[in-house]
Amino acid sequence: MAQEKVLIVEDEPHALTGLAELVSGWGYRTATARDGLEALDQVKVWQPGIVVTDLKMPRMDGMRLLEELNRQKEQRAVIVLTAQGSVESAVEAMKIGAFDYLQKPVDPIRLKTILANVTRQLELQREDESAHESKRNAASLGLLVGGSPAMHEIFSLIERVAPTNVSVLITGESGTGKELVARTLHELSPRRNKPFVAVNCAAIPESLIESEIFGHEKGAFTGAVERRAGCFELAEEGTLLLDEIGEMPIGTQAKLLRVLEDRRYRRLGSKVETPIDVRVLAATNKEPETAVADGHLRGDLFYRLNVFNVHMPPLREHKEDLPAIVDRMIAEMNEKHGRSVKGMDTELRGRMMAYDWPGNVRELRNTIERAVILCSGDELQARHLPPGFGTRSSKPAVEVPANAVHVEVGTTVDQAERMLILKTLESTSNNKTRAAEILGISLKTLHNKLKEYFPKNEESDSDTEG
Repeated sequence: MAQEKVLIVEDEPHALTGLAELVSGWGYRTATARDGLEALDQVKVWQPGIVVTDLKMPRMDGMRLLEELNRQKEQRAVIVLTAQGSVESAVEAMKIGAFDYLQKPVDPIRLKTILANVTRQLELQREDESAHESKRNAASLGLLVGGSPAMHEIFSLIERVAPTNVSVLITGESGTGKELVARTLHELSPRRNKPFVAVNCAAIPESLIESEIFGHEKGAFTGAVERRAGCFELAEEGTLLLDEIGEMPIGTQAKLLRVLEDRRYRRLGSKVETPIDVRVLAATNKEPETAVADGHLRGDLFYRLNVFNVHMPPLREHKEDLPAIVDRMIAEMNEKHGRSVKGMDTELRGRMMAYDWPGNVRELRNTIERAVILCSGDELQARHLPPGFGTRSSKPAVEVPANAVHVEVGTTVDQAERMLILKTLESTSNNKTRAAEILGISLKTLHNKLKEYFPKNEESDSDTEG
């Protein structure tokens, strides 16, 4: 039985009764109304999925009823009935949202077919809406995991952008999962069954990066013993991720920009341009605006790639997602290493939540894999953590050169200059000529400074001038 609700709207009593009996006999639940105003009251109370309405009725006709129903957000299909010779009105109704139309007297077989089609469409729409709602409420989207507000915002953006062909710039610290964003965009796109190709621009020597991206012909350069397909060719009809785009040489960036604009590329050593159908994504762990200002990233390329920006926050800023991420990783590592770990104990959970994870999700993955390998039971424990876990600083240590001058806040300019002169003289074994060169001042100025800061030492000092 269909069990879909069908509201029949008809001002002629015999036609109204006949249609209601016919439709209910096919298994639909039916209700009736004698004009558009009565129908609106029924819709408000009964919430039918299908409305079958005549066009010519008193008080409110079928066209006005259709317009009012279109303003409502509910999923509802309207089938209009029209007298012979009034097909133009039915076509107009179709233009403003009617599902289909029937001429009167109604052909039962055609009406039954239309009702079956619209019922199936409503079912598909509801399934689709339910799937989207599940994605919105779930703690994951594709390869990404997280139920925090920050991650849900990212999920929402990815869902909107993934079905399109626009470029996306993915930003965030190293290890935050930028490639997972790119793969999720690919998996949720119409290109999901085509190749996904990722290339790390920072890992390829500058002399080879153009060949890697665009490919080359045999003999294009020394060592090119055969024709080689580049990343654009390998990703044809799919998705290409250019990771660490800020590390790509400026000259190559200019060629990439032209490819993105013309949708054609040329292999090294070839005279022929080849059209491409590739969606290009880019990622960087640098602030792109800073990279542009510093000259590491072309501004025009940045704007071409940055149609949408997905920024992945560091793990320390959404630690509430850590348990869900760990559960996903444990499942992956169980499959990879043939283990049956079910979770982690309270002490381990507490220590992991207290840690700042400077290496982000990448560091977390390495930590979980190590723990799963070491675990002989079904629960990860604190003893499975790496030695010294939690004692590392969340900020990478900066190595201070031995000859650096440390100036604390509150030091006067004269004191700072005095310290700088002393340290420079020390580094040159008291060679004042060399020290003056390093300091960017004349030898005479250096002597004057020394007399000012060290009058007694300078009067008796006779060390080398060069």
